[in-house]
Amino acid sequence: MTWRMEPMMGMGFTISDDRSPRRAYHCLFVTTMQTAFEIARALSAVAFLFYGVVCLFSPRMEVEFQRYGLARYRLLVGALEFLGATGLLVGYFNRPVLIVAAAGLALTMLMGIATRIRVGDSLVQTLPAIVLLIMNAFVLGVAIT
Repeated sequence: MTWRMEPMMGMGFTISDDRSPRRAYHCLFVTTMQTAFEIARALSAVAFLFYGVVCLFSPRMEVEFQRYGLARYRLLVGALEFLGATGLLVGYFNRPVLIVAAAGLALTMLMGIATRIRVGDSLVQTLPAIVLLIMNAFVLGVAIT
């Protein structure tokens, strides 16, 4: 008896019902990818819930956005981050919402990296945006396959 698994990361495969090493390898791959996906999604959701609220209510973020020359966009960015995090969580029940949220957050981080470069911030200051961009790009990539 054989059955077909859904493709993951563009790699479709068939798993047999026997106890072959090939079956174990493919099951491990799927489990590892799914685990990495869930961890990335959860970490991103928590981070953006936090950053969204901080961006909306923290006086320190007001100063930061003035430094970026984007003070008038602070509330918009905070709201988008909070909504994106909410979308990652709603994505547990609705895949299209997950895709839109992950794409939006990845784009937000891409713009954040560009802003950090424009104002001359160091790599250490830019690193959180880079990590969040990579995590959301990964979530998006897995979600659309």
